[in-house]
Amino acid sequence: MKTPPLFRRLALGGILCLGATAVQAQEFTRQDTLRGSITPERAWWDLTFYHLNIAVNPQDSTVLGTNTIRYKVLAPQQRMQVDLQPPMRISKVTQNGRELPVQQDGNAWYVQLPEPQEAGQEKEIEVHFGGKPQVSENPPWSGGMTWQYDANGNPWVANSNQGDGASLWWPNKDHMYDEPDSMRISVRAPKGLMDVSNGRLKKVQDHEDGSKTYHWYVTNPINNYGVNVSIGDYAHYSQKYKGEKGELDLNFYPLRYNLDKAKKQFTQVQQMLQAFEHWFGPYPFYEDGFKLVEVPYLGMEHQSAVTYGNGYTNGYRGRDLSGTGWGLKFDFIIIHESGHEWFANNITYKDIADMWIHESFTNYSESLFLDYHYGTKAANEYVIGLRNIIQNDKPIIGKYDVNNQGSGDMYPKGANMLHNLRQIVNNDEKWRSILRGLNQEFYHQTVTTQQIENYLSQHVGRDLTPVFDQYLRDVRIPVLEYKQDGKKLQYRWANSVDAFDMPVKVYLNGKEQWLEPSTTWQELKARKNTKVNTDPNFYVTTQNVTAA
Repeated sequence: MKTPPLFRRLALGGILCLGATAVQAQEFTRQDTLRGSITPERAWWDLTFYHLNIAVNPQDSTVLGTNTIRYKVLAPQQRMQVDLQPPMRISKVTQNGRELPVQQDGNAWYVQLPEPQEAGQEKEIEVHFGGKPQVSENPPWSGGMTWQYDANGNPWVANSNQGDGASLWWPNKDHMYDEPDSMRISVRAPKGLMDVSNGRLKKVQDHEDGSKTYHWYVTNPINNYGVNVSIGDYAHYSQKYKGEKGELDLNFYPLRYNLDKAKKQFTQVQQMLQAFEHWFGPYPFYEDGFKLVEVPYLGMEHQSAVTYGNGYTNGYRGRDLSGTGWGLKFDFIIIHESGHEWFANNITYKDIADMWIHESFTNYSESLFLDYHYGTKAANEYVIGLRNIIQNDKPIIGKYDVNNQGSGDMYPKGANMLHNLRQIVNNDEKWRSILRGLNQEFYHQTVTTQQIENYLSQHVGRDLTPVFDQYLRDVRIPVLEYKQDGKKLQYRWANSVDAFDMPVKVYLNGKEQWLEPSTTWQELKARKNTKVNTDPNFYVTTQNVTAA
């Protein structure tokens, strides 16, 4: 989760008009391109493994250590881009014990590799770095580290950096298209404190000063922003979940004084797994287990180490974003952030412009959680209720290759677009098979919007391009216009993209009927003064233009 309900607006310069809605245009810099594109210095090597080995010191807010980057050479090249954002600095880079020349260009550090880099070879470099990483002013929506104290005065540290980049605090290949196949995370935490990171805890190393290094291992591919450090005075308890792939290890890390609250509130994890394994297929990271970790901010979808800060209450900080009452039936952060294990961590966007793939599906997962536990009526009412926070300010898809995300409408509007598709399919078992199929087809992959659109069109059984163009690339909400001429009822789509042709369920004087409107007038026989109402599960409006 990067942009929250009630969705922040990016402060950008200039004005651009789209339809009747004014949106703000952003100017992009060279650094945006270096961060957001697959540069020549990135393209020639395939990332295979990280070993992030750091010491975290809350007393002076520093992170110091090394990152070993293992890679496979795809094509001969001698210059490698590694990303680390100021004020963090790289002190040296070595390969086979030899220090390498390094040149900094803002957030990009270019490493010159004297050894021949021949296609097919597997090599590694070791990056030494340190400093005081950017402090998040408003975690998790502004990136950086959070340095706080718990109610007992113990240091409490966590990172959150989606969008702004994991290179805020550690050096890596900071583009989403390439993930390591596995990763080791070693974190030295001060005396009396515990680090919780991704994957499974392999060992704890004691040091003479009372500090401990926690060694974690991630078996599966992991995106950079999902890499997590959480340090605090944690209690720990565990459970087993009997899921589709066998027993899944569940581990919970609340602050020590919140243990009793956690044992009550965190029961929703089992309910979440029941619902999401039903709708989406097996939890994608059985090998790494599932953890829920309390942090000093609202929460994030850190892979296999989901972070939680919702105050042990249902809703979104105790509020129901839908205004229907159904949002208070579940803890928003437990359900939403865990839903990202399927859509963000299993299926991951290549470019942040396609962030809707993470957030639209995951926002929609809240509705499916309700469907599983409370029924379809509850699910429908919830997702329809979320329309009250849609802004229609700018397109959901952002600009490519410049690290730019689209509108925060990717949450509620994207969820309602998917809810439209469920109505079009009109067969819940088929719809469920499509959602499960997505997680199987793109298992542990990085993807583009086009791949997801093509898959959905193929399996829904119709070309959905106009639907995606309307809801992802335009800000207008389609209007089903109709007018009556005697016993002829005419209808069409208006306020829409060219060739918009989404089917829609309507009620003609209360009688259900499916229409296939296009942007040109069509007609059918009907009684005089027919009243037309669209099914409220479609995110459209209806207008009688007879008088006009």
